[in-house]
Amino acid sequence: MDYRRIITIEPGKRSGKPCIRGLRITVVDVLEYLAGGMTVAEILADFPELTEEDIRACLAYAADRERKLAVVNA
Repeated sequence: MDYRRIITIEPGKRSGKPCIRGLRITVVDVLEYLAGGMTVAEILADFPELTEEDIRACLAYAADRERKLAVVNA
């Protein structure tokens, strides 16, 4: 998945944290909801402006970031 068309970074929004489609919902917000046990359906119910693709983009972004950190630390 090419998350780059969904995940945006704007210096003046949420302190420059990666957000979803320019919204004020960050990748970290979504990952914390998932880690806390919320289902995708529950997140979508609480945030109707999000889509399943947005949530998959957050996961793809996190996976890509981990890959890049592993290379830097190797």
